[in-house]
Amino acid sequence: MIQVVGLGVVATILILLVKEQKPMFAFLLATFVGIVIFLTVIGKITEILKVLAHLANQAKVNQFFLETILKIIGIAYIAEFGAQVTRDAGQGTIAAKIELAGKILIMVMAIPIIITIIETIINILP
Repeated sequence: MIQVVGLGVVATILILLVKEQKPMFAFLLATFVGIVIFLTVIGKITEILKVLAHLANQAKVNQFFLETILKIIGIAYIAEFGAQVTRDAGQGTIAAKIELAGKILIMVMAIPIIITIIETIINILP
């Protein structure tokens, strides 16, 4: 975590120094640092996915549900990252559209889980 914070602080200082002279370079630097930070933590994400898959197998949870939930989480992170990059470039309206698209895709992906929950409730009720 110290490496990520250190990289972020150094990048922020560099961006502030360069932003007035070359705003495009500052934006590219910010995007590059964001990608580097993501790549730094991708190994931890893989470990989390393995643990979740193991727990789902032990609990005998349907793999479809686990995969769907993980896809939903992935969509949320990707949409957030894209919106932040776009917002950093000064395009707040496009960032809002990215967030809206992410929310819609999440809802579409959640429909099978919602249907299963509703069917389960209906079967429990007399």
